[in-house]
Amino acid sequence: MNAGAIAQRSGTQVAVEVVAETGSTNADLLARASTLEGPTLLVAEHQTAGRGRAGRSWLSAPGDSLTFSLAWKFDLPLQQLAGLPLAVGVALAGALAACGVQVQLKWPNDVLKDGSKLAGVLIETQAAPGGGIWAVIGIGMNLRMPDELEERIGRSVAAAPWLAQMDRDELMAALLASLAAALGEFRHAGFGAFSARWNRLHAWQGRPVSILDNGSVLHDGLAAGVDDSGRLLLDCAEGRITVLAGDVSLRTREA
Repeated sequence: MNAGAIAQRSGTQVAVEVVAETGSTNADLLARASTLEGPTLLVAEHQTAGRGRAGRSWLSAPGDSLTFSLAWKFDLPLQQLAGLPLAVGVALAGALAACGVQVQLKWPNDVLKDGSKLAGVLIETQAAPGGGIWAVIGIGMNLRMPDELEERIGRSVAAAPWLAQMDRDELMAALLASLAAALGEFRHAGFGAFSARWNRLHAWQGRPVSILDNGSVLHDGLAAGVDDSGRLLLDCAEGRITVLAGDVSLRTREA
C-alpha cells in the first residue's frame, strides 16, 4: 500500500504510514504517543502479534486482511470515551456499506457479516503530555479467510472477498475518511450522536444473550440495544439493567 495515496484519497489531515511488517500497530503507536504531532494512521501489510480484547490474539495471513491503528487525541475525560469502540463500529459499517458490504454490530467492539466476525476493534489509551488523552484505535479486518487460518482460529469467521478485490489504497482511504469524520463528531457530541445508528445495526437486538466475565455468566436476558453512554441494555427477569463491561454470547436456546 502507498501512504501518500491513502492520505490524498482520504481527504483528511491524518498522517499516514505504511510498514511491511510489525508486531502490533497499536503497540507501535502507543510507544510513540508522546511524540506524535497529530492524528496518525499506521498500516501494517502483515502484523505478527496482533491483539484483541482481554489479551486475545488476532490471527491474520499476509495479504488476506487489513491491520491498522489510528492514534487520535481527545480533550475529554477518560470516562467519556466509553462509547468510542461503538462509534468506531458505526463508522466502519458506514464505510463498508458504501463499498457494497453490509454488516451488523455486536456490543461492544465487533463487526459481523452473515453472523460471523469480520472485524474487531481494540482501543488503548495513554495520557498526552500537557493534557488530554491519546486513543489508539486498532482494527483488524478479514478480507479473505484461508481454511487453514480459520482452523487455527477455531471458530467460524467472516470474510469479504469483494473488498479483497478492491484497490487497497482506495479501501483504506475510504475507511480512514469515515473514521476521521466519526472521531471528529464523537469529540464534539459524544456517543449520544451515534446510539440510534448503532441500534439500527445491532446484530442481536431482542435475542437471548449471556453476559460473560472470564467465562462465568454474570447475566442472562434479551439484548435491547445501547444507551447514549454506550452501555448495553439487557432485559432480565428482574427488569432492564445496563451492562458496562463483559463479553456477550448469543444463547443457543431461545427464551
